Amino acid sequence: MPTLFAPTTAPRTADRLSSLPLVAVCLGYFMVILDVTVVTVALPAVGAALHTGVTGLQWVVDGYTLVFAGLLLFCGGLGDRLGARTVFLGGLLVFTLASAGCALAPTATVLVLARLVQGLGAALMVPASLALLRTAYPGQAARARAFGVWGTVAGLAAGAGPVLGGVLVAGLGWRSVFFLNLPAGLAALVLTIRHVPDSPADRTRPGLDLPAQAAAAVGLAGLVTGCIEAGALGWTHPAVLGAFAGCLAGLVAFLLLERRSPAPMLPLPLFRARAFSASAVIGLLLNTGFYGLLFLAPLYFQRVHHYSALRTGCALLPAVGVVAVGSALAGRITARTGPRLPMVAGLAVGAAGLSGWLLAGPGTPYPALVAPMVCAGFGTALTMPAATAAVMEAAPGERSGAAAAVFNAARQIGSALGVALFGTLVATHLVAGLHLAVGIGAAGFLAAAVLSARCIPGTAGADDRAPGKRT
Repeated sequence: MPTLFAPTTAPRTADRLSSLPLVAVCLGYFMVILDVTVVTVALPAVGAALHTGVTGLQWVVDGYTLVFAGLLLFCGGLGDRLGARTVFLGGLLVFTLASAGCALAPTATVLVLARLVQGLGAALMVPASLALLRTAYPGQAARARAFGVWGTVAGLAAGAGPVLGGVLVAGLGWRSVFFLNLPAGLAALVLTIRHVPDSPADRTRPGLDLPAQAAAAVGLAGLVTGCIEAGALGWTHPAVLGAFAGCLAGLVAFLLLERRSPAPMLPLPLFRARAFSASAVIGLLLNTGFYGLLFLAPLYFQRVHHYSALRTGCALLPAVGVVAVGSALAGRITARTGPRLPMVAGLAVGAAGLSGWLLAGPGTPYPALVAPMVCAGFGTALTMPAATAAVMEAAPGERSGAAAAVFNAARQIGSALGVALFGTLVATHLVAGLHLAVGIGAAGFLAAAVLSARCIPGTAGADDRAPGKRT
């Protein structure tokens, strides 16, 4: 792989401060986050075309997120060992080919398998993307703005997924949702090869921690499976309890293996920095609420108000339109004041937005939900770039890939948990389950705001770093 992706000439120095590295990285990242949500509106069409039921459709959504989250830590360590650019290019290639497999899938089983491979490509790309941005933009202010754009892309992709999915399904059919990734993936490959400088690789590190990776995968799979199956079987069913027992066993085994490993994929000393630990928890809580809402809102509009796929996508526009503004503002504020202020403010606004969905019911007019959607989208967009900056500034440079992987794994675990748990809560009664879900999401946002106020640096360049952080 290093030979395959070796550039014929080294990236020019000027490219390090140009926008092209940012464009290349963000294009790949946009595809990754888009594919978390873009299928939500397309699910009824997928089920009808491939003759699959609700269980199959659940795995179309969460199968991707499960592999994505489960392999992020492993792939972060891989990027530190082999170089972020090599791993990012490999992830782009895998993701693009898997997207073609999704688009051409003849059965639901093939589609789910292709989605699992997409998750592998996404896991390779995401931690490497942050490490590449850190190398391409070495100045703290420039890096904060780059992370702001990166966060904007995440918010836009997450919010645009249902909207774009509705438009594509209505105009071209559900397969076009996946065909869209092919030209974007090829463009990202070319731009990365030509313009993105590599981050330093530590090839002296010992081998990768495969037993711990297996334990982590078992733990996460048990958690997601238990939450999904509880909707149909009940929380006390032996299969559900067995899944949660597997989750606990996997977590315990993972921690024990990591403590004894000479080359852990999760360097536990990173968590000695309060900003790092708090940001990881905040990322999990943020995505649980936001992605859980993005999963439930289309169900609410389609099942309660009988919207079409296209109208459902358009109904979610208020949550999308403010994302660019919130993320850009977060990047500027973080560069000037540090990450605490945008995180606390964003989480408080987001909590208000989620709470506003308590108004949702069979007779609720659409305008009553516009302000809650705006607040949820803006609050999330204001928080995410600042939390990203907090994590990356708290970690030592040689562990930037692992740090990015921890943060993004926490976020994607939150996404998988939000879809699985919130989906289970609406299994029997959509409106009542929606109210309980947004209440849980709002409480998580408020808890994250408290963590931000107590643990995140309040001034730019505050020295809350993990041991070994170079100045």
